[in-house]
Amino acid sequence: MAENNSVTIIQITDSHLRKEPDGVLLGMNTRDSLDAVLDLVKAHCHQPDLVLATGDIAQDGSAGAYQCFDQKISAFSCPVIYFSGNHDDPAVMSATINRPESFEKVWHSEYWKLIFLDSSVRSKVSGALAAEEIDLLRQTLATDKAKHTGICFHHHPVPVGSAWLDTIGLLNSAELFSVLDQFEQTRMLLWGHIHQEFDQYRNGVRLLATPSTCVQFKPESEEFAVDSLSPGYRWLTLMADGTINTGVERVEHIEFAIDLSSKGY
Repeated sequence: MAENNSVTIIQITDSHLRKEPDGVLLGMNTRDSLDAVLDLVKAHCHQPDLVLATGDIAQDGSAGAYQCFDQKISAFSCPVIYFSGNHDDPAVMSATINRPESFEKVWHSEYWKLIFLDSSVRSKVSGALAAEEIDLLRQTLATDKAKHTGICFHHHPVPVGSAWLDTIGLLNSAELFSVLDQFEQTRMLLWGHIHQEFDQYRNGVRLLATPSTCVQFKPESEEFAVDSLSPGYRWLTLMADGTINTGVERVEHIEFAIDLSSKGY
């Protein structure tokens, strides 16, 4: 663990890999951009306590894409937790990774508990938490209430100010919040999906989203729009007193090809 009983976490999200080494998303080679982000992580953080890969790991849901990601992420000796996003194939992903510990639903440290939920719905871009996920959340929150708690999934549960994105977020977020509002130990919600940085509060709970390791979406856009910002990742230090120190780092020193005129992906 990090100093002072804190926990260091790296969030990697929305890599959109394909089985082909030269696979691109909106003009950007997603393997190259992931490599650049991981190099940045290694330069800034020697060994985190946990890595979260919060969905859309693959664009095509292929075994080749998951094999590639798993090989690249193996540079970290800590646990890596995998999530499903709307572009992923969870059956292919779990069969390819073949490590049950990478799909655990709860992770503990001395002062923190993290709960991992699946917000993906097969063949849908938007997300929802199934009844069993809501039940798991409620039951896990009801135990060990002394620990600070973070909850992680793929889709955004609150509006982010982009009309097109806000139609494809977590559709049953009211159900999620009806559970969370019953418990005082929740400190953080963390997700991916929106390909941009987000940091707000709701009832004292910090709401965080993270840039993609490839293409970024332009904030506050009515229709689909690509941003010129660089790929990135989020680091988090979870302190024993429940404080969350966090920031986003981007690959600013490399210029990536990107189709800014694209109308979808």
